Amino acid sequence: MSALCERHCQAKASRLSGETARRLLGEIPGWAIEGETLARSYAFRNFHETMAFVNLVAYIAHREDHHPDLAVSYNLCRVVYQTHSVNGLSENDFICAARIDAADAA
Repeated sequence: MSALCERHCQAKASRLSGETARRLLGEIPGWAIEGETLARSYAFRNFHETMAFVNLVAYIAHREDHHPDLAVSYNLCRVVYQTHSVNGLSENDFICAARIDAADAA
């Protein structure tokens, strides 16, 4: 489990440098930096599993007060984070990504 899971999102986030973002990316395999966003797609066997995952993401987003963009279909969910207040990536994006992965693996 990533050390990012031990942190919580901060209200006053700072934009990360490209170097710091790439270093944090190494802690969350499967995620990719795409321009100014952090993204990952998750595949499932059916709609029920997809929606259970969406609810998990919603729970984490609510607890951390940091919300991703979601694209949901029958057996796929794409999660995209960006800290809009800094117009780029902050540590909050990586914290939530790590929390999703840890909860999904449990």
